[in-house]
Amino acid sequence: MNNRFSSRIAASVRVELKASVKARATGRAEHEFACLERAHVLGQGSTYWHVRVHLMMLMWGLRHSDVREIVGQIFRILGAATKTVFGLVPEGNTGGANVNPFRSMEIDPELAELIQRAKSTQ
Repeated sequence: MNNRFSSRIAASVRVELKASVKARATGRAEHEFACLERAHVLGQGSTYWHVRVHLMMLMWGLRHSDVREIVGQIFRILGAATKTVFGLVPEGNTGGANVNPFRSMEIDPELAELIQRAKSTQ
């Protein structure tokens, strides 16, 4: 993806990131992480958003003392920072340590439409 995709998907990613902050503020940790997963799916075609979401997942892991998530996110941040620019991302992967980092996954139709719209207006 290029910078145009990154800027065109930004509003959709921000919606999910804001929802994750709201969920955190209301003590809904699982919902917070689910919002981060949706943000990951949306933004994984952009190095900026891909890395940023993984950093937020890392922070979630730190806040919850989740060692598996912390270690998994460090690995994923390195991959996102170095592989995204080459398109080497498993499409639809939700980005958490609970899934194989190389596994492509089915994309929620709502998210798929947002991604397609961001790609097609390039």
